[in-house]
Amino acid sequence: MKFRVLFEQDENGVFVAQCPALPKCVSQGKTRAEARANIKDAIVGYLQSLQQHGEPIPSSISEAIVEVSI
Repeated sequence: MKFRVLFEQDENGVFVAQCPALPKCVSQGKTRAEARANIKDAIVGYLQSLQQHGEPIPSSISEAIVEVSI
């Protein structure tokens, strides 16, 4: 499954990662790579919790980058 993840560096230099499709699914790391690994673990845990509680799992995304000129 694929989920969109947003990364933002805070004022202390910590990378914060969040998954908009999964409310309140947020993690962080000292580096972008660490934040990426941590959010991946958070997403897996979130999805496992949904399964255990009989909740629907959001569908995976399919996206493409579209380049335009103006």
